[in-house]
Amino acid sequence: MLKIAYTFFLGIMLAIFVGFGIAAFYEQPAMPKWPTELLTIGKESSLEQEKTQKEFDAKQEAWNEKMRPYNRNVSIMTLLAAVIFVAISLLFEHKISILADGIMLGGVFTLVYSLGRGIASQDSKYSFGIVTIGLIIVLTLGYLRFIQPNPELAAKLKK
Repeated sequence: MLKIAYTFFLGIMLAIFVGFGIAAFYEQPAMPKWPTELLTIGKESSLEQEKTQKEFDAKQEAWNEKMRPYNRNVSIMTLLAAVIFVAISLLFEHKISILADGIMLGGVFTLVYSLGRGIASQDSKYSFGIVTIGLIIVLTLGYLRFIQPNPELAAKLKK
């Protein structure tokens, strides 16, 4: 039971590590601050408030336009990290299985994060590409881990 908990904890920590690492070194565009003068509880909005609202809406739209490529770039970086994690887990699968399992799970969690950021880029072709790459990674991982004949296991079964 402790090994399973450790595997999940390692996987989650790797995904968080990637997310925070990207946030630390590749800052997202600053979100516009909502103007407090737009607070109109129980009051009718004035022409000044309507002008302020339109200015804020324009700033918000500009920020949304900056976030699309940012999300795409973050998705690419996290996808690369996920591929690296999966490759490392496959390399160490037979040597340090508990670490390999945690790293593999970290790769899967990072891949899910990458998919979310890819969808947030609001580019349907890019999102489809990311989902396709994710599917290929998961299918390859499943084949290499569970379907491909294991020579050590085959040798033990022959005895």
